[in-house]
Amino acid sequence: MTAANTSISLFLADDAATTRVGEDLALALRAGDCVALSGDLGAGKSSLARALLRAMADDTELDVPSPTFTLVQSYELRIPVSHFDLYRLGDPSELAELGFDEALQTGICLVEWPEMAESELPRERIDLKLEHEGEGRRATITAPAKQLARIQRVLAIRAFLDANGYAAAERRFLTGDASLRAYESIYPQDGGSQVILMDWPRLPEGPAVLDGKPYPKVAHLAEDAYPFVAIANELHKNGFAAPEVFAVDYNKGILLIENLGTDGVLDDDGRPIVERYRASVACLAHLHGLTIPRDIPVTPNHIHHVPDFDRTAMKMEARLLIDWHLPWKRGTPATDEERADYLAIWDALIDQLDGAEKSLLLRDFHSPNLIWRAKEKGIQRVGLIDFQDAMIGPTAYDLASIVQDARVTIERPLHDQLMADYLTLRHAQGNFNEAGFQKSWAIMSAQRNCKLAGLWVRLLQRDGKPGYLKHMPRTLSYLAIAFEHEALAPLRDWCAKAGIGEA
Repeated sequence: MTAANTSISLFLADDAATTRVGEDLALALRAGDCVALSGDLGAGKSSLARALLRAMADDTELDVPSPTFTLVQSYELRIPVSHFDLYRLGDPSELAELGFDEALQTGICLVEWPEMAESELPRERIDLKLEHEGEGRRATITAPAKQLARIQRVLAIRAFLDANGYAAAERRFLTGDASLRAYESIYPQDGGSQVILMDWPRLPEGPAVLDGKPYPKVAHLAEDAYPFVAIANELHKNGFAAPEVFAVDYNKGILLIENLGTDGVLDDDGRPIVERYRASVACLAHLHGLTIPRDIPVTPNHIHHVPDFDRTAMKMEARLLIDWHLPWKRGTPATDEERADYLAIWDALIDQLDGAEKSLLLRDFHSPNLIWRAKEKGIQRVGLIDFQDAMIGPTAYDLASIVQDARVTIERPLHDQLMADYLTLRHAQGNFNEAGFQKSWAIMSAQRNCKLAGLWVRLLQRDGKPGYLKHMPRTLSYLAIAFEHEALAPLRDWCAKAGIGEA
């Protein structure tokens, strides 16, 4: 493979290589992409298109008829795809009548014989030309920089797989999370066990948000794969069901990890399964009874230092409520006096955490990151994922994360049962200060829910994602539970005066 600023050239030795390029391309495309497939008859355009569509559908048996006579065939997949064959197009202007523009607005347009409507295709497109070369084919891909970078990324992942014992493996999109990580299911060619690929490219440093530092550095968020591998290995060593890391490229941010399963802790209607939540809390209690080192060796040349969940990070998150939620709630921003009072309250609350029990926080210990493993026993029943942002801080934070699951309604009886389970297990370990823990739990619950109340609004107003607002009533109800503790009286009164928490 050779790459320039605008093009990539690939030699495809056989039909299987052509199929793999189609499958890889399916992982690089986004809604709004137009792929123009050109080449002589028999060059492999239809084979590549078929492979791409089947990969996008995750269905190797998907019927992909040639649209030669119908001119267009549409597929409602995870991203809608419209497959155009313009060989019999009478005039370029007819492309609009086929619904091309509408299809491109919401999905991907895959176009064979693009030269028949060159003037009507978008200039910002991906051109893929197939030509015979010896016993194989030459594929030349030309595209704008952003699209080309995506394609180069999926090809770099293919090279990583080839180099780590997964040559010619089948790849399928698994999921993308709220961050910029994405995940693939990898199926070895020899029929071995499925593994998971984590695609976590390094990102350029963002704008400064505090003291000249970008958000990830202020909040101590992981920016490369070292923290994930360190925490995974430490959890694994202590008997937890964290994924084993099979291979990793730290520079490129590509990892192959164990597949812990697909079952979660919610039922088909998105409600908590009591047994699984109780087992998850038991797992957490076990973790909090251990001493986890702050400095964890990852490679001979790298030691991961687990950062503190410190005052700066806590207050920056809590400020989301006053920066985003309050203006959205009442239509006016916070006054200087309100802001000063709010931040002073948080300084006082954080001061009260000085004597709190502190250990490893996984930080997002809630339903999206818990895998249920019914065939296992004890703490191995709960698979742990997405812990790269782990910190050292009040252990109560993780308990608040699961007992007050941000995306799931935990009714008060289950909430109280989970709290009772945890406290009983911690007392059984000995030397447990329940009163101190209850206070730190209330403070951490309030901090987390103040953050979330602001985050849902930020996702709406800044990121154009209104769907998260459905979580707001739940978040405010959880905040009200935290306010039941006497330590939270100043914050409760401030919120009441500001009109936060009212229906």
